[in-house]
Amino acid sequence: MYLETKRLIIRDYEGSDRDNYFRLKNDAKTMYYLQDIKFSSRQESDEEFEQILEDAKKKERTFYFLHIELKDSHEQVGSIGYTVKARTPVGKLVHAGYFTYPKFWNNGYVTEAFHKVLEFAFLEDDVYRVTTGCFAENVGSEKVMRKCGLIKEAEHIDWEWHDGKMKTRLEYRLLKNEWNKIQL
Repeated sequence: MYLETKRLIIRDYEGSDRDNYFRLKNDAKTMYYLQDIKFSSRQESDEEFEQILEDAKKKERTFYFLHIELKDSHEQVGSIGYTVKARTPVGKLVHAGYFTYPKFWNNGYVTEAFHKVLEFAFLEDDVYRVTTGCFAENVGSEKVMRKCGLIKEAEHIDWEWHDGKMKTRLEYRLLKNEWNKIQL
């Protein structure tokens, strides 16, 4: 899988990305809101990375975890993608996510990348429903969801223990017909 935007390349991970994948998912600031998927060891990273490479070869993929890099310098920005949760007669139900190095925050990169991934999902990958979410305090992530047309479905007050306190989680969705309407 290979997608391009004005400033970014969004592609499947390759074997040569192994070290970058570990660095990204081991970075404390990058993974602050995603501590449940942050790596504490290189072994964890290597095992997951192998699964991603294997899954990418399958006709019926489950994991669409993609490497984001700058087009001009090929510097790694972060990761974006979705996991197929179910296949239904109307299309796939997926859960999306993204994370980038803090130095790339507030530059519109994630919005640009997520918009392109949604376009691929709805036009080329038979996706019917995309869901995602974030902690309410993660204002930047919520802005990305809104800018890409996602609709807030729920606000779970004191949903999860994180960094020494209970935090509220927001849930967003976008259906294929909703995406089609905002493309006109």
